[in-house]
Amino acid sequence: MKVLKYSRQRESIKACLMGRKDHPTADAVYSSIREEFPNISLGTVYRNLNLLVELGEIQKLTCGDGKDHFDADTSPHYHFVCHSCGAVQDLAMSPLSNLDDMANAVTDGKIDSHTVYFYGTCGACLKQNMH
Repeated sequence: MKVLKYSRQRESIKACLMGRKDHPTADAVYSSIREEFPNISLGTVYRNLNLLVELGEIQKLTCGDGKDHFDADTSPHYHFVCHSCGAVQDLAMSPLSNLDDMANAVTDGKIDSHTVYFYGTCGACLKQNMH
């Protein structure tokens, strides 16, 4: 396995993600990281995010809004995406372990994992629309 040279920038990007629960885009991570590394480029942020995904240290979420979102929580869990504001939230529910088995029963392939996104309107947007 390839050994990576330590990178303060990469560690800072990972720490930034670990301190957030909002599943930021690369642009949002870039804005946060620039406070600590004012000369960092957006390309460097993208490269390091993608490298962290390849290493399995973070996950990339493609929620259908045309932007990749990033999550430091690599454990199996589900996400809720708001159609109105685009927020991506973790759902506090256990993954359905039998879902892989159910899907395996109807395919001639071998399923080993799944990703589920729930879409709707978040509580903040619902409250805003009531006023």
